[in-house]
Amino acid sequence: MKIDDEVGRFAGAQRAILSTVNPDGTPHLVPVVFAQVGETLVSAIDWKPKTTRKLQRLENIRADPAVSLIVDNYDDDWTSLWWVRASGSARVAEPDTDECTAAIDALVEKYKQYASARPEGPAIVVGKLTWRSWKAS
Repeated sequence: MKIDDEVGRFAGAQRAILSTVNPDGTPHLVPVVFAQVGETLVSAIDWKPKTTRKLQRLENIRADPAVSLIVDNYDDDWTSLWWVRASGSARVAEPDTDECTAAIDALVEKYKQYASARPEGPAIVVGKLTWRSWKAS
């Protein structure tokens, strides 16, 4: 499979699962919306309900920047199954920075839900991406 295929399938997905590393070394998984900005993937903390603004995924990234994001397609026709994983180094872009603004701009462009309720941030920016994928056919 050509890398353009896997990157394109990934970028076209509506959600991904973000994996960060907890302080005890266990994985921390959370579904996120995301956008591709050049050679990076971005996500942001938005207005959807959360139990706290001190989110584990942000604390994990600050302590250990190694992350992965995965998107997949499930179908009862198993010849249509596929997944694409992007792994890289993440950083937290704080609100009111150019990097955070660019990330949120990309998310607003991709998701109509953000048109009237723009995320405030912070944003997660993942770079130094490596790609892995699998496709049933």
